[in-house]
Amino acid sequence: MADFRLYSYQQEVVRRALLGENIIIWLPTGAGKTRAAVYVAKRHLETTAKAKVVVLVNKIHLVDQHYTKEFQPHLDRSYRVVPISGDSEERDFFGQVVKDSDVVICTAQILYNAMINTDEAKHVELSDITLLIIDECHHTKKQAVYNQIMSCYVEKKLNGERALPQVLGLTASLGTGGEKILERAVEYALQICANLDSDIVSTKNYLPDLEERVPKPVKTFDIVDERPEDPFGDHLKWMMQRIHDFMDLPNNITLRECGTQEYEADVVILERHGVKEDNRVWAQCALHLRKYNDALLINDTLRMLDAYRSLKDFYRSKVDTEIDGTDFFLMGLYRENRAELKHHAGNSRYENPKMSKLESVLLNQFRPGGESRGILFSKTRKSTHCLCDWVSTSSTLQQAGIKAAILTGAGNGIDTMTHVKQKDTIRSFRQGDLNLLISTSVAEEGLDIPECNLVVRYGLLTNEIAQKQASGRARARDSQYSVIAQKGGREERREHINEYLDKLTGDAIAVIQAMRPQEFRSKIAQMQREAIIKRKLQESQKAKRRSQHTPASVQLLCRNCFKRVASGSDIRLLDNAHYVNINPDFKYVELRKSFTKLAWGSEIKYKKVALLPNLSIESFALETPQGRTTPRRWRDITFTVDDFSFEEYCQEHMPDFLD
Repeated sequence: MADFRLYSYQQEVVRRALLGENIIIWLPTGAGKTRAAVYVAKRHLETTAKAKVVVLVNKIHLVDQHYTKEFQPHLDRSYRVVPISGDSEERDFFGQVVKDSDVVICTAQILYNAMINTDEAKHVELSDITLLIIDECHHTKKQAVYNQIMSCYVEKKLNGERALPQVLGLTASLGTGGEKILERAVEYALQICANLDSDIVSTKNYLPDLEERVPKPVKTFDIVDERPEDPFGDHLKWMMQRIHDFMDLPNNITLRECGTQEYEADVVILERHGVKEDNRVWAQCALHLRKYNDALLINDTLRMLDAYRSLKDFYRSKVDTEIDGTDFFLMGLYRENRAELKHHAGNSRYENPKMSKLESVLLNQFRPGGESRGILFSKTRKSTHCLCDWVSTSSTLQQAGIKAAILTGAGNGIDTMTHVKQKDTIRSFRQGDLNLLISTSVAEEGLDIPECNLVVRYGLLTNEIAQKQASGRARARDSQYSVIAQKGGREERREHINEYLDKLTGDAIAVIQAMRPQEFRSKIAQMQREAIIKRKLQESQKAKRRSQHTPASVQLLCRNCFKRVASGSDIRLLDNAHYVNINPDFKYVELRKSFTKLAWGSEIKYKKVALLPNLSIESFALETPQGRTTPRRWRDITFTVDDFSFEEYCQEHMPDFLD
């Protein structure tokens, strides 16, 4: 491996890390934070006895990226660098891998699982590590796994333990945590520093070099006027009013304006209320109203046809699932109005003006045979598919030479991508086979994506961190960062707020960097002590909540029909992340169609042998001795769940497997 050099601004920000201090490197997207971290790791390995470097990332696809693009190419071949992610066999003996390796790159969840695992082959202590690198470290807060790891670190430090790793955090933006005044933004940034036990550094002496290396894009607000008429949306609202009338809600239950996020929040609460009160009319109507509201939101952002199709797909999934009169009313209402909705959706006279504005922005950058590259950011996986369909079926955009593909997060759903597909898409984009990525937030943070001429934020309401990272993708010279929004609408207002919060983040960091070292250390030490007390109190409350009921006394009800489908005693916790049903009498295999339609969960094939139903708690209600509850997360349940034992499972389900 040939030695490599850093730019002047990178040399400035790593100086204190090379002296062994805990620091957070704050540099914009594209400035080479990861390369600076590799340099620190290299010097650490060369100068530290029994050095052990662990690099933590918050997304699985970043494990391979950091390994292949950064650490493996730039570290001496004599060092053993090992990438480990959720599908790596090495995680089953992670403790041994750490002992046998010089550098381990893994997701934070894997390290945390190893820290709390008592199996010697899997267990890892923080004292086994000498340098801990945390990518996208602004996530080290609240209940995030980064913060769970660092809470252990801080508690050991406060207890006087000295054998702890050096910490190196990397971020493009700490954010303000929603705070809008300087004093509270400083407190928020200090809390991140306290959580990471680190000071924050940025370039002071080489700003011109940084700006030359990472030029800022030209920002444009591409604003459109409100639709003068919207017969499709008006008809959806009329249908929603029919459902409101059918529910006959009492005066103390009110729903806000249709077609807004606030309305969505209201019907989510109404659905939970209906489940708890055993009122299936409210529960089912609320679910359907949410789909109508989704269609209104899509109509506001995408094509009317996309909104119509979203509703059509939902009702197609409901065919032959009617249980009572509520279902027949809701299905009948849609069928009676389907033709009129389709007619309105096909009338181009009333099409969304944002789409024509988006088309003009794209045509301004792309030309046949040109070399432009762009990323179009949209809110949901569904919207990326709709936009990609629009691009691929537009003769005007095709004639401009636009070759688009979708880039979304990995997962198990119908609209998700595999990690292999993600890598293939990015490779095609890098090679020029594609020139437009239509992406969710997955492309904002961390991914190694080539310089772009154009970044478009379309129909997004996000925070200042997402805005900063998205704009950082427009790194080519004279690139454009476009915000497409309705005049005076929420997206335009949010973008201006984000600009203010981004500046406020910089001001808060400047205040922290101006503090006397003794004052800074005193403040974060106090915050650390308070955080430990708060964490122990939360753990006590969690233990108390989890001991309210025995597992056998809790029944899981289908959220759709309210029938009992499982007992709390059937549930096990797999890899500290997945709640699976191990009861062989759980006949979900016979109900596989319903398992998918009702979104009960997904299947996991564990160790290539055990096919396990991984349950989604949001798809169930819990019947407890004190009444019915609707927990949003598994951590909110009121009974204890035992860890999954592969050996016990095989003895119960596959006794011949162990013979």
